[in-house]
Order: sequence, then C-alpha cells, then structure tokens
Amino acid sequence: MPRAVVWFKRDLRVADHAPLVEAAEHGPVVGLYTHEPEVLASPEWSPRHLAFIEDCLGELRDRLASLGSVLLVRHGAMPETLDRLHDQWRFEELRSHEETGLAITYARDRRVAAWCRRRNVRWIERPQHGVVRPLASRDGWAGRWRRRMAPPPLPAPTSIAGPTADQMEILAAEDAPASDIHGTTVNPMIDAQRGGEIDANEVLHSFLHERGEHYQRAMSTPIEGWTACSRLSPHLAYGSISIRTVHHATRDRIESLREDPATGGWRRSLASYEKRLRWHCHFMQKLEDEPEIEFRNFNRAFDGLRQEDRARWTPEEQARFDAWVGGRTGYPLVDACMRCLDRTGWINFRMRAMLVSFAAYHLWLHWKPVAEHLATRFLDFEAGIHYSQCQMQSGVTGINTVRIYSPVKQAIDQDPEGRFIRRWVPELADVPDEHVARPEEMPPLTQHMAGCLIGENYPAPVVDHETAYRAAKQRIFDARGTSRARQEASRVYRRHGSRSRRAERR
Repeated sequence: MPRAVVWFKRDLRVADHAPLVEAAEHGPVVGLYTHEPEVLASPEWSPRHLAFIEDCLGELRDRLASLGSVLLVRHGAMPETLDRLHDQWRFEELRSHEETGLAITYARDRRVAAWCRRRNVRWIERPQHGVVRPLASRDGWAGRWRRRMAPPPLPAPTSIAGPTADQMEILAAEDAPASDIHGTTVNPMIDAQRGGEIDANEVLHSFLHERGEHYQRAMSTPIEGWTACSRLSPHLAYGSISIRTVHHATRDRIESLREDPATGGWRRSLASYEKRLRWHCHFMQKLEDEPEIEFRNFNRAFDGLRQEDRARWTPEEQARFDAWVGGRTGYPLVDACMRCLDRTGWINFRMRAMLVSFAAYHLWLHWKPVAEHLATRFLDFEAGIHYSQCQMQSGVTGINTVRIYSPVKQAIDQDPEGRFIRRWVPELADVPDEHVARPEEMPPLTQHMAGCLIGENYPAPVVDHETAYRAAKQRIFDARGTSRARQEASRVYRRHGSRSRRAERR
C-alpha cells in the first residue's frame, strides 16, 4: 500500500476533500501544512491572517487524530520541507488540491513538481473549485462550472491509517508552534471571525436558515450587510468549507422553500447568493488563465496611466495614500470602512468597491499598492478575486463599466442615519445627521457644539470631490477612447469576458 502525504494549503477541512479521501482509501496517510517563509514575506500577507489559519489547523489536527492520522505543521520552504519529511517517513504519493494563487505559490508548485520527479514521488492534484485548468476558451465555462458542482460533496473519511506511534513521535517533534511564525506580533483585529470547519458549517446554517432572508436587499449596506451577508468568504478562502458544499446546501434550501408562497424573499435572496458562488470562481479563473494580472494591467493600453512605483510617488501621492490607509481622508464613509476593515478583517462588497474606486479615481492611485494594502486587511484574501476586482474597480480592464463611486452619495444611500460612520469614526459621534456625510460643511458654531473642529478633530477632505471626479473621468475615458485600448479590450474580452447565457449553456 502506498504511503501518501496529503498537502493541505487553502483547503483546511476533512469533508469534501478528494485528496484526503483518495489517500485514505489506498494506504497510510500523513497530513502536512507548511508555513512558507516566502509566503509570509509577501506584501499580501499579514499576521491578521494567522489567527484564522491557526483556528483551522487546530481543528484539522484534532479531526485527523480522531481518524487515526496526524497533521504535521512545519515552518520552512518547499520542497525542502518535503525533502526532510521524505527522509523521515518515505512516501510514494503526494496528494493535494490545485491552487490558483500568487506567482510565488505557482513558482513553488513548479519546484515541488520537479522534486517529485527527482524523488520518484507521484503528485496527484484534484480541482477544488469551479476553476478549470487548463482552459482554452471561456465559451461554455458556466456549463463546466455547473458540471463541476453537480456531484454531491464527499463525506469525510471514517478512518485513516497513519504512521505508527513511534513514527508519529518522531514526525511531530519538528512541528512549528505559532510563536515561531508570528513571534511577539499582536493581532490588532477585534470581532474577527474564527476559523475551522465547525464554525464554517455553523455560519452556513445560520445564513441559510436565519440571517439570509434579506440578503438581496441588505448586502450593499455596511450595517445590515454585517449579518445579512453569508460571512463565508474567509472559510471559502482558506477552505474550511468547500464551495461545492455551500452550493448544494443553498440549492437544497431553495428547494425546501419552493412550495411555500410566503418564502419568496428567502428564495430570491438565496438565488442571488447562488449566482455569486459562480462569480467567485469566474474571477478566480481570470488569474488562472492570466497569472500576470497580479502585476500588470489587464488592458495594457492603460500602462503608465497611474504611477505604480511608490518610490517615484510625489509627496502629494504618498500623503493621499497614507490618509486612505489611516482612515483620515475627510470622507466619513471611506474612513469608517477603512477603520472597520483594520479592526475586523471584513467589510461588505459594495463598500470594498467604493474603497478601491475612491483610491483609484479620487486619489488617482495605482491599483497595485492599493490591492497589496487591502490584501493585508481582508481576512478573506483570495488572490484571483482580489486582483481581478481591484483592476476592475480601477477601470483598467477596458471591458467593464467605469464606476466612480461618490463617497458622499454612498454615505447618504447606505448609512442614512450615520450609525456605521459614528461607530467607527467616533470624532463624528455628535455631528448632526444632516452633516454626518459631509462634516466639513458644518458652520463653525455647529462644529464647536458637536466637538468636531474640521482640520483639528477630524480632517478636511483630502481632495475636492467634484474636482477629483471630473479629472478622473476625463483621464479614464480619454484612455479608453484610444484605438489601442479598444483593441486590447477585445483581447481581454475574448480571454476573460463573461459569455451570454446561450454560450454558457453549452
């Protein structure tokens, strides 16, 4: 019977885990998770992510132990970690899920593949999402996604053969404690979600049966979205639940409601959510098909439109970036969202889009440093979705509608009573409702009465909305109007664009 190492990456669960199930059917199994120095040093990584990962690993370790196996947690580069493990416990197979990630993880996978060939180890990868590898054309992609999601989720193994007790003792001696990874760094987040398969399933159940009825309407607001959104995104990002499990549970819930005319709101909301599960993979597919979008514009006609190199930024550009990062732009909803994100690791999609749009258009900042900062704050950072969306909201795909969000209008529409703003920007706690979206318009006496002097207690707007809006609109549409931009847009659409329903049904 072949010995197998199941390499856990962003799939920290035992249910619906094909590599684990298949390995358990064929012989002894050891689970492996590696904290890789190259990943930990990447600009997208933050100690904020580690607490969630540690929750997942702790539960995964217990589950594998209860089934008869072991999870090894190592700190080291790949494939050197595999080399050491192979010397300790000679294995014939390496099993894992495919990963659509950063360039550094793609390069690591190539090194692992070369190591497997040298060591005569069979590496067996299985798909985890609806991402298709390789994909020759986007035509018919939605049909492939549905076929990928159609089989029921795999149950967790009932037992797994592991190493002997003596072997386990030797292997576990090199496990890396969390302190080796983050040292004395303190996680600054409060009210962040916990990781693990148990939590993931509880969150899914509460969304489908308690919280999700008003999802379709409430997902855009930062107040209601906090509970009305599924809140499964970090679990999907780290794989403590599979997207297929979520898809089937959502379909089953919709079917159970179909005969009850009083549940129309539930059905509409869950149908809307189900569609977004496909979008999740749609955006990941973009990075799978064109890994270069981590570094460069989708549409190369926009190269040079904004300054990417922070070393060449003007003092004004750096000041605008710093104000945005610190939640001190003078635009209350922007500042509230940035501060909320900094402390909780989550904000709803509409507000994420506004944050990127504001940075890209009003502040005229390149999407790359903006994306890298947000990656460190998003507990649910998923590279394929993240870089696709940051480019789209910055207007550099050439195929998507240009959306320049007004932070004032968004505040009025999405937080009309200023509850979210006041929670996260306490300087504005006593500002009258009519001024909370634009506090700089308060008369001096009102500022004194509210205890909020603009320029002292709370900053004046870092840019003028109307001036910045008009300048950004002119620049982006001038760039879109060139023949090269149109040619590039055709190329981008052929490679990445969502197809018509007719084409997708093939």
